[in-house]
Amino acid sequence: MKKLISMLLTLTLVLGMGIVGSSAQASEGLKLGLNIDTSIAKSKDATADAEGLAQADSVAVAVLVDAEGKLVNVYIDTAQVKMPFTAEGKLSDSFPTEVKTKLELGTTYGMSAVSSIGADWDAQIAAFGAYIIGKTADEIAGIAVDESTKATDADLTAGCTMSIGSYVAGVVQAMEKAVPVNASATDKLGLGITISTSRSKDAADDADGLAQAYNNYVAVTVDADGAVTAALIDSTQGNVTFDATGKVTADTAASVATKQELGDDYGMRAASPIGKEWFEQADAFAAYVLGKTAAQVEGIAMDESTKLTDADITGSVTISAGGLKATVLKAIANAR
Repeated sequence: MKKLISMLLTLTLVLGMGIVGSSAQASEGLKLGLNIDTSIAKSKDATADAEGLAQADSVAVAVLVDAEGKLVNVYIDTAQVKMPFTAEGKLSDSFPTEVKTKLELGTTYGMSAVSSIGADWDAQIAAFGAYIIGKTADEIAGIAVDESTKATDADLTAGCTMSIGSYVAGVVQAMEKAVPVNASATDKLGLGITISTSRSKDAADDADGLAQAYNNYVAVTVDADGAVTAALIDSTQGNVTFDATGKVTADTAASVATKQELGDDYGMRAASPIGKEWFEQADAFAAYVLGKTAAQVEGIAMDESTKLTDADITGSVTISAGGLKATVLKAIANAR
């Protein structure tokens, strides 16, 4: 009973996207922010000579901001999911089942071969991150760039020569969205991204095919004991539809909202046995992992469908949480 009461009190402190904290714990005035921008604009039709491509590009940024609005820590990664299909509307033989982020790809991403400074994406984004630490959102937004959004400041171009427009925008938006947390300036910041293409399917004569990049994102702060002190959870469904002739039928110019951004429009509430929307359940799960180490998160009990079985949380979360759990673990492992 004491455990249940403690859990209920914790859940009442949820603020926005899965943030929990008390005024005493948040005395340092730190804020945690997460922003995801997803585009399917690079998708293209199949032709007689080439396969079609469904591409979902997601730039994810986690930030820790101090009471003065200055950036304390930042974590940037990108999920570039390329999903080929044929002129017959079939998923290609090379359709990906496992996808790594650009940071996970590291030097195998292949940018160093064409880089004027011989640096791959991971090294260049690290240089960009180091350059913006200590700056406010306005200062970051004001970084000088050329027409291709490449930096012009010699202090930055020494380590980063790629276009940074999307990363500048992502950091600024994450800082603007940041909410108060119970983290410390000495806590590590982590970002986890998991990617699944398993719901993709061929087109049929009477139905479009689907190439889907289903991504989960978790931003965490982790203390010296390895326990989560704050968490944010979000998800995107990068859906690209195509017909039986390999023609893209999706509006590739349309923006792709995250589930947190969709809010009630996601439409889960009516079908939920507890009457809760996806964002509410994700926030409750974020609250549930607070104070837990990686080992404790790993030990969260689930059934065969990855639904939670602990009575302290099943009243707030009934969705399959296996993907969220895996992403929390990745975020903790990535914390730095």
